[in-house]
Amino acid sequence: MKIFTLLQVAVYLPSALALWPRPQNLTTGTTPLRLAPDFSIKISGISHLPKDLTDAVARTTNFLKTDKLQILVPDRGASLASTVKSAKTLQSLTISSISGTSTPIKSISEDAVAGLGVADESYSLRVPAGGDAELTAKSALGMFRGLTTFEQLWFDLGGTTYTLQAPVQIEDAPVYPYRGFMLDTSRNYFPVSDIKRTLDAMSWVKINHFHWHAVDSQSFAIVVPGFEEIAQKGAYSPSQVYSTHDVEDIVSYAAGRGIDVMIEIDNPGHSSVIFKSHPEHIACPEATPWSQFAGEPPAGQLRLASPSTTNFTARLINAVSSMFPSKLFNTGGDEINTNCYAKDNETQADLASQGKTLEEALDTFTQATHSVLADAGKTPVVWEEMALEHQVNLRNDTIVLVWISSEHVGAVAQKGFRLIHAASDFFYLDCGGGGWLGNNINGDSSCGVYKTWQKSYSFNPRAGLEEDQFDLVMGGQQLLWAEQSAPSNLDSHVWPRAASSAELFWSGPGGDVKTALPRLHEVGFRFRQRGVDAIPLQPEWCALRPNACDADA
Repeated sequence: MKIFTLLQVAVYLPSALALWPRPQNLTTGTTPLRLAPDFSIKISGISHLPKDLTDAVARTTNFLKTDKLQILVPDRGASLASTVKSAKTLQSLTISSISGTSTPIKSISEDAVAGLGVADESYSLRVPAGGDAELTAKSALGMFRGLTTFEQLWFDLGGTTYTLQAPVQIEDAPVYPYRGFMLDTSRNYFPVSDIKRTLDAMSWVKINHFHWHAVDSQSFAIVVPGFEEIAQKGAYSPSQVYSTHDVEDIVSYAAGRGIDVMIEIDNPGHSSVIFKSHPEHIACPEATPWSQFAGEPPAGQLRLASPSTTNFTARLINAVSSMFPSKLFNTGGDEINTNCYAKDNETQADLASQGKTLEEALDTFTQATHSVLADAGKTPVVWEEMALEHQVNLRNDTIVLVWISSEHVGAVAQKGFRLIHAASDFFYLDCGGGGWLGNNINGDSSCGVYKTWQKSYSFNPRAGLEEDQFDLVMGGQQLLWAEQSAPSNLDSHVWPRAASSAELFWSGPGGDVKTALPRLHEVGFRFRQRGVDAIPLQPEWCALRPNACDADA
């Protein structure tokens, strides 16, 4: 049996511990350190302690005991036994506020939904080579971010939790305020438990926005007060709905983990399912051949030229908005099919009676729905077509999701809109699964080949922009459309790939794939220890030997 020395083990160590996303400023040493058997986390000098902060401390305390993540070297650390046994101990971690004891802090949940970039997520973490560690921040949210970093410092060897790289000093804060993940729960239904597990995993890599694409032409599963009939007739089954309690539970669970939930009610397109409860509001419902009327089956769009439908949609948006505390609300606006309206007699009659073009009617429709959001103190978010393809007078504070191509970013910025990167050529997680249309033998994914973690990690958020447009970038997200996804493959589609954009938009661009891979292996191993079925990125032999399986190794 080969015995590794500490020096030999060090050859395999990741250059920046197992930290993901990488901190803005990090210094480490070479001193072994272990957690004391009675190690504890204390909160000092904070009046009116938020419960969700104490809950976060409890989760971290539990992870330190249960992660049991062995170091990723060939012998999994066995040769370090004597080194770890004789290492100095860390007795405690003390959390305190930079603002001092006289200023009460808001809860993590309040910070999470305060608005884009409002809460301060920065933190400082000092782990000496023995004694007591310190975590300081200006907010409970910053303290929570620091706790997630602290959890990643440690490995397990025979029940002892240790690091080989003390002392550690970290000063950290995100580059972008929006770091998101989108899940489509309309093509296939995902139980609340799956959403919660995903929210947990998001929080472990500091993703702070859950974009919930909850409804589409295929199903409408959210029970909306005052519009209950839509879900009653539009969900796949009575058991496949999100009740008002479910929504409250998801929103609360997310907020307690530093995540804001941005709901999307896509309109006027992607709304066929409303026909089942309100046929008067839908043009070309389930028309065939569907390819002439919609991007995918079933066809059907809200009758945007109808004053009655416009009023109905505005009331629906207002009702849904009241269910979500987020300041962001996505109204969609993508893939509007003009042929559907051209063939709809009611729409043509409404346009004629009002003397409007279809674009003018779309503008009126959008003004109505977005005015409701403005009155509620919300910021509208739209897909890029609303800014680039239609003659709609969007509000100046509108945020645009750039999805069709990363090359469209410049055109959106040229119009002065803030933007979120969601480009299908970098960030779509459903690509590469092959075509899902039943009788298309040679069908391919609509977004092309599988998007590797390296692809998304290599993205430059400033590409295609002038220097004076850089501040328009709010951040970005990875997305999982669910035509071929369900609870059975949720984790494997998302993790650890979605962690790549988490680091990109927290740490900023320019990361090195070569040094990132060993750390991302650690993310996957740790996730699996915590019950998230992240896929392996390489054979385990490679994961235990950093960069040994690079193309140029």
